Amino acid sequence: MQRFIWRRLLVSLAAFFLAGSVWAMFSPAALAYNNPDLLPDTPSPIIDLAKSLTSVQEDRLAAELNQFEAETGWKLRVLTQYDRTPGLAVRKFWGLDDKSVLLVADSRGGNILNFNVGDAVYQLLPRTFWVELQTRYGNLYFVREEGEDQSILQSLESIKTCLSQGGCRVVPGLPREQWILTLITSVLGGIICGFAAQPRRKGQVFAWQWALIFSPLWGILFIAFGIGPVVTRTSEWLPLVRNIAGFLIGALVAYLSPVLNRSSTSET
Repeated sequence: MQRFIWRRLLVSLAAFFLAGSVWAMFSPAALAYNNPDLLPDTPSPIIDLAKSLTSVQEDRLAAELNQFEAETGWKLRVLTQYDRTPGLAVRKFWGLDDKSVLLVADSRGGNILNFNVGDAVYQLLPRTFWVELQTRYGNLYFVREEGEDQSILQSLESIKTCLSQGGCRVVPGLPREQWILTLITSVLGGIICGFAAQPRRKGQVFAWQWALIFSPLWGILFIAFGIGPVVTRTSEWLPLVRNIAGFLIGALVAYLSPVLNRSSTSET
């Protein structure tokens, strides 16, 4: 019985090694992670292996990146890849250093954008900036609506703008979805403030003590989440005015809700 078990074990091991040898002999050679053969023959700030950009866009962007580097000293490079990548070979090809930013666009993941950032760049653009930049322009919704080319171009434009003005804490610009979120938090802050300020004693017009007690809550919603993201991302006054109006309307409706309820009850 033991001899039969050992024989089956030896046969299984032999079959396993034979299959592995055949796979190694006839399987296609995998591309190395460091593959300099994919690098272009002429110097260029863009390697578009995934063909995310048109030829016109690539030529215009290459000229803009070269001019930006000549004027500011910041080196911006773009690599798009799908099933092929030069990998670590781009570091030597482009001479990436502390003043370099490498944008890697790869549509195989959930977010197509990745950034390799030099230490000197981090002093002007912190890690939170890159996280917001990636989530704003690299998410699947944006890529599906705008395209991979706009994901690359608009993120590079944000980087150039911030480096030119000496740094940014947040990504410039206020997308509509983000503004709607700030408007909602402003209205919620107003509602909480209005409910807290409702009179609780006879002859009292405004319960400022209760409004002050609840100020950390409605203040965070209105100021930190409603006003802060707007004033730090755009100089336009219209979103700010709308958020302030939303806060005031929410506060007024919540403050007058007991009066409105008594009026409807009396009519009934």
